[in-house]
Amino acid sequence: MKGIIAHLNKAFENRIRLGIMSVLLVNDEVEFNRMKELLDVSDGNLASHISALEKEEYVLVKKQFVGKKPNTTYKVTKLGKKAFEEHLNALEKLLKG
Repeated sequence: MKGIIAHLNKAFENRIRLGIMSVLLVNDEVEFNRMKELLDVSDGNLASHISALEKEEYVLVKKQFVGKKPNTTYKVTKLGKKAFEEHLNALEKLLKG
């Protein structure tokens, strides 16, 4: 069992980060407000978890203006996709015993 636990990624231990990665894996790109709505989290809570995933280079943050309004979107990186899939595989192995 210890070997399987070693393959769990600490970056995904939080339920909000699990949610962020799950949403990004099934969508090419997600806007800030849509992500916040899907996960039912506050602005600051989402921003802090996105920052942690961005630091690991698992999420790409794109900030721009649409007209005069700021627009922030998120995408999963190739590294993020691979890391999350490995995490899910480790969870599956753990559950199967």
